[in-house]
Amino acid sequence: MEAFQKVCVLGLGYIGLPTASLLATKGFDVLGVDIRQDVVNKINSGEIHIVEPGLDVLVRSAVNSGNLKAALKPEEANVFILAVPTPFDIDKKPDLSYIRSATEAVAKVVKNNDLVILESTSPVRTTEFVNDHLRSCRPDLERIHVAHCPERVIPGRVLQELVENDRVIGGIDDAATKKAAEFYSHFVAGKILTTNAKTAEMCKLTENSFRDVNIAFANELSLICDKLDINVWKLIELANHHPRVNILQPGPGVGGHCIAVDPWFIVASCPEHSKLIHTARCVNDGKPNWIIEKVKEKSKSFTKPTIACFGAAFKPDIDDLRESPALIIAYAIAGEELGEVIVCEPHVESIEGLENTNIDDALERADIVLLLVAHKEFKEIPKNKFIDKYTIDATGILSGNNKL
Repeated sequence: MEAFQKVCVLGLGYIGLPTASLLATKGFDVLGVDIRQDVVNKINSGEIHIVEPGLDVLVRSAVNSGNLKAALKPEEANVFILAVPTPFDIDKKPDLSYIRSATEAVAKVVKNNDLVILESTSPVRTTEFVNDHLRSCRPDLERIHVAHCPERVIPGRVLQELVENDRVIGGIDDAATKKAAEFYSHFVAGKILTTNAKTAEMCKLTENSFRDVNIAFANELSLICDKLDINVWKLIELANHHPRVNILQPGPGVGGHCIAVDPWFIVASCPEHSKLIHTARCVNDGKPNWIIEKVKEKSKSFTKPTIACFGAAFKPDIDDLRESPALIIAYAIAGEELGEVIVCEPHVESIEGLENTNIDDALERADIVLLLVAHKEFKEIPKNKFIDKYTIDATGILSGNNKL
């Protein structure tokens, strides 16, 4: 562990902050870096800026131990972890600007034999880009170990899965792979699976694309079942009794910074060979529009209806709004000026440009109800509360078959 004692984590978001805090509580000397001064100040005060079960206690413990500090710029370390965003642009092409900036920041302080790990979910060959860019910035260095180890955690269980999940690690060369594997062995209880950098990158994209294709199948079934007057939730429940069938659940679309984004990285790299993946993305991206059209049609029955959107997060029981189809739907309906649009999202205090209210108020005022996220709070609402409402259930809550 001595060879990895000082760790610098760039990006203190949903992956970087839990990772930095975990490492600090395991005895590593950790510097967390973020470009936002308010985030740095909060963390240095032992507070958090994101919601994740147990993270507040972990950060407070890490800061109080003296092992975790936050700053705006990286400093010398033995290990550098890049956990910055990798969004796509308006044309669905990967935007590597955050990775480029983080790499250039590391280049100013990296030393011979340091380990640089890219944890950000990335297009194939991004690790090579980090390696080449570091070397172009620092031609004076003889060896830098560069590897990719994609995160594989789910919001709501990040702290457990950082430790328990198997990790796939691929280096630019065998020496980098071996060194990165040794580092993760100090705090990961799951299996350490080694490969090369390109395969590690493609592995994470494949995992999320698999789920995206499966969800697209479920979402397409939901459209078909709506036309044929079949309960899609019951249908999937029955079909999944087959020993070799495991259909996921339909919803209002697909959100988050993984499943809604990663398949586009594969499409961008090999568009001529990724027709199924591309189609699945289009099906899932199109599901919000299907719901919006239903609302537009029903709103004609009212003079000026109140439309209540239950949920704005991209999945149940979290506060993460990234790429959320529920939020896309709420903003789109508000833009259509069909009536008054209110949102009920219990996991955030406010939503820009929209009124965020509580469950009772939303139910009392609503003419049209959209069940967009299967939060546990919504599952506990008595079914008779929806009897006199026109309700579009994109979650299966009213069917009693929701497995999300």
